[in-house]
Amino acid sequence: MTIPKATRATIMPCLRYRDAPAAIDWLCKTLGFKAALVVPNEDGTIAHAQLSYGNGMIMLSSIFDTEYGRLLKQPAQIESAVTQTAYLVVNDADEVHARCVQAGAPIEMPLQDEDYGGRGFTCRDPEGHVWSIGTYDPWEH
Repeated sequence: MTIPKATRATIMPCLRYRDAPAAIDWLCKTLGFKAALVVPNEDGTIAHAQLSYGNGMIMLSSIFDTEYGRLLKQPAQIESAVTQTAYLVVNDADEVHARCVQAGAPIEMPLQDEDYGGRGFTCRDPEGHVWSIGTYDPWEH
């Protein structure tokens, strides 16, 4: 088996949003993602978007009734539960935490120093997806 180059992430979380343009704006302004590619539909929905962060990336779209779309549920559809989350490695967790609080993100786990190293917190984005954010870098341990 051949593993792709280590210069890029080889696993990318994929998310769906009811208001994908607003989600892209929030993720970029609040968490620091950069819009690498955004493919809008004529009706204002997002067919596909790629947001980069360091050498990582997430992909997202608006919610569509497709074979793939029917495999997924939004947190609001399942009592705010999620079945997976993303962890974002940051240089300054306090700074990102302040931006999240200012943006009104619900903080699910408080900003704290972790026993295993690093400093971090967990919040939800405007549509309820859970994000864990911290300075712990698993590649360095």
